[in-house]
Amino acid sequence: MPHRRFPPPCPGAEQRVNVRRREFLRFAAAGLVEVGATADWVCRADPRAPFNVRAFGAVADGKALDTSAVNRTIAAAAAAGGGTVYFPAGAYACHSIRLKSFVTLCLEAGATILAAPTGGYDAAEPNEPFERYQDFGHNHWHNSLIWGEDLRDVAIVGPGLICGRGLSRGEAAEPGLPPANTPGAADKAIALKRCRNATLRDVAILAAGHFGILATGVENLTLENLRIDTNRDGINVDCCRNVRIAGCTVNSPWDDGICLKSSLALGEVRATENVTISNCYVTGGFALGTMLDGTFRRVDANAGQPTGRIKCGTESNGGFKNITVKDCVFESCRGFALETVDGAPIEDIIFTGVTMRDIRNAPFFLRLGARLRAPAETSAGTLRRVIISEVICDAPANDMPAIIAGIPGHPIEDVRVSNVFMVQKGGASAAIAEISPPEQEREYPEPSFLAPLPAQGLLVRHARNVGFRDIEITSIQADARPFVWLGDVSGAAFSGLKLSPLASVPALRLHDISSLLVSASPGLPNASLDRVSDGRFPDTPH
Repeated sequence: MPHRRFPPPCPGAEQRVNVRRREFLRFAAAGLVEVGATADWVCRADPRAPFNVRAFGAVADGKALDTSAVNRTIAAAAAAGGGTVYFPAGAYACHSIRLKSFVTLCLEAGATILAAPTGGYDAAEPNEPFERYQDFGHNHWHNSLIWGEDLRDVAIVGPGLICGRGLSRGEAAEPGLPPANTPGAADKAIALKRCRNATLRDVAILAAGHFGILATGVENLTLENLRIDTNRDGINVDCCRNVRIAGCTVNSPWDDGICLKSSLALGEVRATENVTISNCYVTGGFALGTMLDGTFRRVDANAGQPTGRIKCGTESNGGFKNITVKDCVFESCRGFALETVDGAPIEDIIFTGVTMRDIRNAPFFLRLGARLRAPAETSAGTLRRVIISEVICDAPANDMPAIIAGIPGHPIEDVRVSNVFMVQKGGASAAIAEISPPEQEREYPEPSFLAPLPAQGLLVRHARNVGFRDIEITSIQADARPFVWLGDVSGAAFSGLKLSPLASVPALRLHDISSLLVSASPGLPNASLDRVSDGRFPDTPH
């Protein structure tokens, strides 16, 4: 095949036929050659190994298409009963790479899989009649740089790089990027559908299009020590069971960093369940590529509200069950979001041991809505049994409260929030303090769409049996809003509520409240209120 010259999607890609010492050091400086603490072996491409892509004809010069050679190597490993396919240092320009069962792709230090230009990727497979319930990107898997379907025991390990510059970011045309539905285009770096026992470890992913990783209907999924620096979603886990995400770093200013979903893309109602997300760093604060190369150049994305967060939703047809998010760091991004708006249950969720800095909207957002992007007979879901604890949120640029919001007739239930410290911007006017928050029960769930809101630190609406213990809320600027706003809430308890500055505003604004307890809170009287239709607590602000 004649060589096609591709624009270098990654810096220096054309020069990596032989990796010189200075090039290795450049990768090392970018963090692309380190093996994480969770890895117990190092990916090194032994030239004598039977499944070395160079032995099957890969040129690795960043110019020639290596797709056929790579896929031949994978097929040979699968035919032999499985094995490890090695990518020595070099730049492998590829269209769609097709994974096989019992095969591991091993990208050694200095190895880069490059997304080749649009025109040769596998076609997006049809997914009717379910495509109407989620966006194009969620409905297709074959139109990816690397994909696998109905596989078992498959892995991709590093420390090499997967570079997707040129992959589509979605259905809209953008300068230099095709719409995702363009024939021959791809919009994902890695896609897995209906697989089991899948592992991605120690790989870096750059500029991955719509999704860095889309895993749909995967059982026993492990994602460890991944470094993802991308221009839309980092990790999307949809309708998966038994998932471990650990030690990952994600910079995604324009969409979510780690996102759990439960769509109808598989043509069935299926929950995402039994998930742990731990020891991860998520951010939306840095220009594309500068997290990986270590320069960390600041960017102000999404009109001052970079995304980059950990989220459950928006697609929520099957629900979320038995999920723990712990020991993570959020920086320069939106807060934690837990959303069911398409008729599904959310239950048994723990969010704990989290530090959050420079958060740009609600520190946490629990939302039960009725968007109902689902078959016509679907009704609103449920959201219950949630624990949020041991959280520090420093958000001096944020004027939005944390939000727990159901809808009329469908309350959020059984929530416990404890040991939380929040620093907020404050600065709202008396007019904002008197706003009645919009319901927007059928709208897309995003905190900013509800703004402005009449609370400094916490807004709870349509909820039952909610408890708050040892919560401290500090506003930097004087604010005319109450610290806490409650509407249609039954069985709320506050203990150890510390508010600053507690001067001329009420601690709590109350609308249609029953069974409210306040105790052991500095500057506030102990109280047990059976019912309040419209009032303030305490009656006379301090």
